[in-house]
Amino acid sequence: MLKVTDLQSSYKGLVAIQGISLEVGQGEIVAVVGSNGAGKSTLLKSIAGWVKPDRGGVSFKGTDLLKLPAHQISRTGVALVPEGRRLFPKLSVRDNLMLGGYTKAKGAEREAPLEFIFSLFPRLSERLDQQAETLSGGEQQMLAIGRALMGQPSLLMLDEPSQGIMPKLVDELLVAVQRIRDRGTTVLLVEQRVAECLDVADRAYVLQTGRVALSGTSSEVAADDGVRRAYLGI
Repeated sequence: MLKVTDLQSSYKGLVAIQGISLEVGQGEIVAVVGSNGAGKSTLLKSIAGWVKPDRGGVSFKGTDLLKLPAHQISRTGVALVPEGRRLFPKLSVRDNLMLGGYTKAKGAEREAPLEFIFSLFPRLSERLDQQAETLSGGEQQMLAIGRALMGQPSLLMLDEPSQGIMPKLVDELLVAVQRIRDRGTTVLLVEQRVAECLDVADRAYVLQTGRVALSGTSSEVAADDGVRRAYLGI
């Protein structure tokens, strides 16, 4: 479904990722793990068109994403839930959700994903009239994921969904990620919680200083001595 080839991206002349290649197959959960500053967020932003790469290729279902601006990439079926969530804080939960489906026709088609979203995150259905800024950190993350799902993406990219939320809610979010995949949406998941991430992912890539240091099935990556020492505390 997604193929990234020799991708390099920079910020103000400083290279953030270099020579990254990875693939995501339809129906997979693929994890990208690594420490702060490894280039994980830059990778997702480069795929989504938020950062213009210096070189390389990004192909999604055969479409060259590097030729498209960000708003057109979202219409191909790629959705990014960014680090920090970026909700509309003064708008209600309902309005934030509906804005996520703005590319869909009005009425039933636009509202179709709501039933599944509320089954994932029942608390959202209880807070439809609340402003987004009044939600807890975990509830805001649920809303950000729900907003992305309103666009009915084929590929959902999640950037640090566990950041700033209670450990109990992290488990709930990762269960939701599995349910999203089981419903037919492929997931590319960036996380610093390496152990939890590898538990739900099919395959994983480990980034170090902007490069792919290791890749393989989640069990292979989890068994690597370097990963066990650096990220799993073993």
